[in-house]
Amino acid sequence: MLNELTLKYKRIFKISLLLFAGMFLFRLLYGYLYKDNTPTELGGDDFFSSIVKYRRNYASEKTKSFAKPGTGPVAITSGQKYEKVANVRSRSTNFTEDEKQVHGTIRQLGAIVQYQQESGNKGSREIQLLIGVSPEKFDSFYYAVQKIGVIKSTEIKKVDKTNEYRKLNASRVSLEKNLESLNQLTSQPGKIDERIQLHEKIYEVEKQLQDLGVELGNFDTENEFCTVQFSMYEGAVAKTVSLYTRVKVALQWTIKYYLMLMGGLFFASVGAWLIVVIVKKLDPDKSKSA
Repeated sequence: MLNELTLKYKRIFKISLLLFAGMFLFRLLYGYLYKDNTPTELGGDDFFSSIVKYRRNYASEKTKSFAKPGTGPVAITSGQKYEKVANVRSRSTNFTEDEKQVHGTIRQLGAIVQYQQESGNKGSREIQLLIGVSPEKFDSFYYAVQKIGVIKSTEIKKVDKTNEYRKLNASRVSLEKNLESLNQLTSQPGKIDERIQLHEKIYEVEKQLQDLGVELGNFDTENEFCTVQFSMYEGAVAKTVSLYTRVKVALQWTIKYYLMLMGGLFFASVGAWLIVVIVKKLDPDKSKSA
C-alpha cells in the first residue's frame, strides 16, 4: 500500500515537473518569436492624404534617340503621362542632424519641398515632407534618403495618367468651343434677364476653364516632378535583450502562472470532492447500495 502511494506521488511529481518545464520553454520561445506590431506614432498618413488632394506631381515618359550618326542621344518626350510616388518612413536617434541631412540632400539634388509639417517636443519629434524631385534624379534621391536614420518602410507606386491627361485636354477643347459660342451670342439682341443669364453662363464656363487650366498645369513639362513622401520620427533604437533577461522573465512568468494553475486545480478538486460528499449525504440509500 505504501509502495503504491509512493509511486502515485512520484507520478504526480513528474507530471507537475514536466508541466512546469513545458510552460517555461513555451514562455522562453515566445520571447524570441514575439514581435511588437504596435503601429508607430506617426501622423504621416493623415498629413499626406490631406494634401495630395491639392497638389499632385506628374511626369512624361522620355525615350532616348539618336538624331544623326555620331551625335549624342536626344531625350524625346512621348505621349505617356504618369504619377510616381515614393513613401519613405524613418526613425532617428539623432533627429536634429538627420533633419539637416534631409534638407541637404534636397538642395544637393535640386529637389523642392512642396509641403512640410513638424510636430512634437524634443524626444518625440516628427517631420513629414512632400518633396518634388525631377524624374531624372528620382532614383538617386530615393536611395539617398534611405541612408538617413533607421528606415522602417519604403514603397514606390507608379500610375499611368495618360488617359486622364487626354480627357482633360478634350474637356478643355469642348469648353473653349462652348465659350466661343456663348461669346458670339453676346452680340445678339435680347432681353435684360436673358443677357444676365448669358453672362452668368459665360462666367461659369470661364471658371471651369480656369480650374481645368490648373489641373493641366500639373502636366506641363516645365512642372514635371516625381513625388517623395518622407516621414521621420524621433525614437530610441530597440535594444537587444540578453539571454539572462529572457530566462529571468520566462521564469517569473512560469512561476506566477504555474502557481495559479495549481491553485485552480486544487480548488477544482476540493469542489468536486465536496459535491460527491453532498450527493452521498442527500441519497444515503444509493450510496449504501453502491
